[in-house]
Parts: sequence; C-alpha cells; structure tokens
Amino acid sequence: MARILYFAWVREKIGSPEDRFTLPQSVDSVERLLAHLRAKGEPYHSVLADTQLRVAVNQRYAQASDALTDGDEIAIFPPVSGG
Repeated sequence: MARILYFAWVREKIGSPEDRFTLPQSVDSVERLLAHLRAKGEPYHSVLADTQLRVAVNQRYAQASDALTDGDEIAIFPPVSGG
C-alpha cells in the first residue's frame, strides 16, 4: 500500500494530509501517479495540475519518470523558497 503525503497549501486545498491505497498496475511512475490522482476529480485535478509541485519518493526528490512500487512513501509539496 502506497502512502501519499501532502504538504503546505497542497494539504490545505486537498483537505487531507495523506492518502493510502494500493497502486494500480498502470501507476508505475510519478507522472502516472499524478495523472491517476488528477483523474479523481476536484480538488485533486486543479491542485495537482500545478507544474511547480515537487515530489519525493521515499524521502528523495523524484522526477516525473521515476518508478514507483506499492509500499512507497510519496510526498507532494510546493517548491520551497528561502530567505
């Protein structure tokens, strides 16, 4: 079972800190996970359409093409700005 964590305004707009579910076989990459979540409708669709979002898989920054397996921890968060 994958654990998808949402942070900052992503969490606020989705209305939940996390989702847990078994990844369908077709969801084998970060890009496909985001598409799968957007297909759930609102608020996922509009929130996850933001191309500036960052994703980490098992606490490491990930690219859209990075592979996923069931049991991964996936974090989705806005870009971090410093000052």
